[in-house]
Amino acid sequence: MVGGLTKVGVLASGRGSNLGALLEQQRLGALGGEVVVVLTNRPDAPVVEVASKYDVPLFTIADPRGQTDASVLLKGHGVELVVLAGYDRILASEFVREWEGRMINIHPSLLPAFGGGLHAVRDALAYGVKATGCTVHFVTEDVDAGPIISQAAVPVLPDDDEARLAKRIREKEHQLLPEAVRAYAEGRLTVVGRRVVIEGSA
Repeated sequence: MVGGLTKVGVLASGRGSNLGALLEQQRLGALGGEVVVVLTNRPDAPVVEVASKYDVPLFTIADPRGQTDASVLLKGHGVELVVLAGYDRILASEFVREWEGRMINIHPSLLPAFGGGLHAVRDALAYGVKATGCTVHFVTEDVDAGPIISQAAVPVLPDDDEARLAKRIREKEHQLLPEAVRAYAEGRLTVVGRRVVIEGSA
């Protein structure tokens, strides 16, 4: 931590909207951390433009499971917290163990429902649930099964399709993820068994 800010590294593969939410809160001085590097496995993804807009160094990683080059790049930038923000690869066990307790993920469902895949919104619609949402959790070797930091529910409306529902879920993600990063940076997260206690929360 330099100047009171936790150094954050982001892994992302898609549109980069959660990265944008983090960087906007950082711009406002409300993140409690500084995104110092972005890693992607998809050099043609929109996330590249988001990183460029905010002038954050971005690297394409040849090993999308993070066993080698990702960890070297993160360490080289002094990263203290890794954030998976729409990253579409399952990370190697060695990488997860190296960063366990210092790596969080945002997932577009109310875990443990519809975890472990890339189509949680579609799966929720197909199942016919009345509500879904998003979850921020610590990353463990069991995919989408780490201790839950926070969740937000989103109702499923009768005329929802995947795009409409996903858009409303992203709006919640853009609130939840920066809040989780800020709580981590402020040292307010404590893992007790499967529970995450957030100091100062109701």
